[in-house]
Amino acid sequence: MIIRNTLLAAGAMLFSSVLLAQPQASIDQLDWMTGNWAGMLGPNQLEENWIATEGSSIAAMVRMTGNGSTSMFEMITIEEANGSLVLHIQQFDPGFEARTEAPQEMILEEITANSVKFRAVSEGGMSTLGYSHPDADSFIIHVGRPDGSTLDIPLQARSLW
Repeated sequence: MIIRNTLLAAGAMLFSSVLLAQPQASIDQLDWMTGNWAGMLGPNQLEENWIATEGSSIAAMVRMTGNGSTSMFEMITIEEANGSLVLHIQQFDPGFEARTEAPQEMILEEITANSVKFRAVSEGGMSTLGYSHPDADSFIIHVGRPDGSTLDIPLQARSLW
């Protein structure tokens, strides 16, 4: 019993120290993400639609299409929490069938005027996820894989109207 309580206390301290290490940030620092972005990912098109920050959050609907069909939908939310930012992401197959039981959770690791990076704190397909906006027409997704490799997905601004 004492060992179990000691382990629980140590885990809680470690978890809280991880949360305390997060950079301070507000959702308004991510206004640059707003827009419609699209690019090729192999033979498929990846499209991200980020809606403007409001109510301490920003969200995106993502769609992957190719060969006349949709192969994946993804929902991303970033919310203010404890003076920093938390990202939740979940992918769906057509028919809105969730690919995982629960969304993956990530906490803010770093933020600049035109980039943001999150680190996974729950199980999922990514160890990190970041975004950068090097110029008015470019938006890059930076996917950190569990094996330590990184995949950068360049997208371009486009207008739907």
